[in-house]
Amino acid sequence: MSMSAAVRASDPFVSSAPAASPFRDFSQPWLDLNDKAVLITGGTGSFGKHFVKTVIARYKPRRIVIFSRDELKQFEMAQEFSQQDYPFMRYFIGDVRDRDRLDLALRDIDYVIHAAAMKQVPTAEYNPFECIRTNVFGAENLVYAALRRNVKKVVALSTDKAANPVNLYGASKLASDKIFVAANNLSGADGTRFSVVRYGNVMGSRGSVVPFFKKLAADGAESLPITDTRMTRFWITLSQGVNFVLSSMKMTRGGEIFVPKIPSTTITDLARLIEPKLGQHVVGIRPGEKLHETMVPADDAHSTVELDDRYVILASFASASREAYLNSGARPVTEGFSYSSETNPEQLDVRGLQQLIELAYA
Repeated sequence: MSMSAAVRASDPFVSSAPAASPFRDFSQPWLDLNDKAVLITGGTGSFGKHFVKTVIARYKPRRIVIFSRDELKQFEMAQEFSQQDYPFMRYFIGDVRDRDRLDLALRDIDYVIHAAAMKQVPTAEYNPFECIRTNVFGAENLVYAALRRNVKKVVALSTDKAANPVNLYGASKLASDKIFVAANNLSGADGTRFSVVRYGNVMGSRGSVVPFFKKLAADGAESLPITDTRMTRFWITLSQGVNFVLSSMKMTRGGEIFVPKIPSTTITDLARLIEPKLGQHVVGIRPGEKLHETMVPADDAHSTVELDDRYVILASFASASREAYLNSGARPVTEGFSYSSETNPEQLDVRGLQQLIELAYA
């Protein structure tokens, strides 16, 4: 099924994508952002830029605020999305470590996408205090600021590395996930709704391995470095990621961790497809890396429900939400279920991987 062929479903809990398709576009009804104010922390990154492109193509927002600490990246982004061409765009210098600055930035904001984080595994291992201050304390600061400013919904971007983490980055994101889920206990019945979106490697992002492999080839490398021939990873495109966030924001009742059904592949197949003429050499797994990634651990199976295009890990306190999902077509997963890149039934062959890369870099 092509990315453009999916038809939106009328029920926000029921996906229009067929269960067999590894190229779901997550085109469920999205949150209506017409005349709404949206703030994106870490908004100058790959996700933030693609989110802005998607929103301005389909909605007429009242305001979009890019909140980040790098003035150069904000300047560069403002060349593409200038206030002259897009008068609703705002660029707000700030750090999620600074609660007062967040509080000021969230004035009159309806929705927040929390994309700011320290994401590099080796950097987090070497600079643990900095990682904690941004990923954990930053999450706490955002919760307090959102509650104070009566933001309607906050969706935090997470990672497959937060499930059964073995590195500090994953552990810090697990702590962040827990903070956002528990924040619903503070907001009351009619207050801010907090939820989390968790997905795997983003094809087409600045940190993707695809341009890394291509640069090595362009620089004359004789072979590509492979950490382990058995290694597998989940893959999602930027467009899919943005669509998934928008549909999850529409769906959320508060306290969910949304996990998309996306394909997996081996790193060796990816390298072979990108540069078929180059050999491969094994460099070994780096500290903090796993052979395979997990997005729904077996220990969370009892609180997980399944939709056609995603899994939803529900908070322990969200019994009403569970009933609502089940009554709207969701299904409980089996006892002991886990969603891992190794056992994922949607494993891409070379042709499927080529299709995914074409979608990511279209």
